[in-house]
Amino acid sequence: MFKKILIANRGEIALRVIRTCREMGIKTVAVYSTADAESLHVKFADEAVCIGPAPSNLSYLKMANIIAAAEITNADAIHPGYGFLSENAKFSKICQEHGIKFIGASPEMIEKMGDKATAKATMKAAGVPCVPGSDGILESFEQAKKVAKEIGYPVMMKATAGGGGKGMRAIWKEEELEKAWESARLEAAAAFGNDGMYMEKLIEEPRHIEIQVVGDSYGKACHLSERDCSVQRRHQKLTEETPSPFMTDDLRQRMGDAAVKAAEYIQYEGAGTVEFLVDKHRNFYFMEMNTRIQVEHPITEQVIDYDLIREQILVAAGVPISGKNYLPQLHSIECRINAEDPYNDFRPSPGKITVLHAPGGHGVRLDTHVYAGYTIPPNYDSMIAKLITTAQTREEAINKMKRALDEFYIEGIKTTIPFHRQLMDEPDYVAGNYTTKFMESFKMKEPN
Repeated sequence: MFKKILIANRGEIALRVIRTCREMGIKTVAVYSTADAESLHVKFADEAVCIGPAPSNLSYLKMANIIAAAEITNADAIHPGYGFLSENAKFSKICQEHGIKFIGASPEMIEKMGDKATAKATMKAAGVPCVPGSDGILESFEQAKKVAKEIGYPVMMKATAGGGGKGMRAIWKEEELEKAWESARLEAAAAFGNDGMYMEKLIEEPRHIEIQVVGDSYGKACHLSERDCSVQRRHQKLTEETPSPFMTDDLRQRMGDAAVKAAEYIQYEGAGTVEFLVDKHRNFYFMEMNTRIQVEHPITEQVIDYDLIREQILVAAGVPISGKNYLPQLHSIECRINAEDPYNDFRPSPGKITVLHAPGGHGVRLDTHVYAGYTIPPNYDSMIAKLITTAQTREEAINKMKRALDEFYIEGIKTTIPFHRQLMDEPDYVAGNYTTKFMESFKMKEPN
């Protein structure tokens, strides 16, 4: 087992990893930028090393500084959390070369699954259902036109290096294709330095449902059931739940089997998620694979009583998994609390938290790195907390979330707490009747 793990991340996920390490008797090293000197992950780790100024590219993305911090503190493993360098093949390789275990996917695995066109080809070969579309990257506009005709409109154009909705275009008829082709490529080139595009059939009334998987170094994988992540704004998830209100026993079995097949085909090691789009007829299609821990992993932990960070560490240390698949025994919902103003188009709201009262009680979990007196820097993602409620039924979990949100009191900044409180009363959400388009028609009601 590892003696000391450096956490190459910040905020709540860094604190989350530190807590499990402490329970396992493993020493921890926090790294931080000058903007994060007062963050709780810095205070709770056994050691802390400043790795640069506030901008991510000079600190949390600065590979040389992180490796240097691991070497001077004698860390024998690095946990990358999510975001930043968690799916960076080069960083995974550098860790290998320095004899430091990267608690995540191998460089080869990240490369294979990180590029969406390559990932889709791999999944097709594994026999996992994929959305009909182009075979790899489109070479020209003429080819794009031909593929669109073959699979039938509507189609979706996507950047192969994409993420966060950049370089994506929905096209409903042939006349729209050329303009979409040009604008998507320009946007992708600006965002990713890569204008490669591929095309897929547009899935109508889609739900975004992911399956949590864990694979060990002996070629064995299991799944930990699904999470419904369909409530999104600009392709960023806002809330997640498990089990999905759209799920049936048959669909869960088929999706779970497909996800395990995918993980074992590529001999995946570590925790990851196989993400699917599910249409209104409950056909499911592979979308992408995330080769890291997910922001929404706590809801899975809550419904099957399982520490996913602990499992990541055990797998990285060479411990085999049981191979057993898990089904949800309870219902759990997560609300991402962001420092944003939901009454002002979710504008970021960094600044000093003057008052904070955290909710509590049975079935309430709060993952956060902030406290009264803490200043939220403007340099990073605006998520400041994850509020999770767990109960016997979905209705109880929603009622518990309402109560917890009513108790959650933050002053000094704007947060998305009012948005989530309204969401929990929205009839379509309460009925489980939502898709990835849900937020397009959602309107915030002004405060009383």
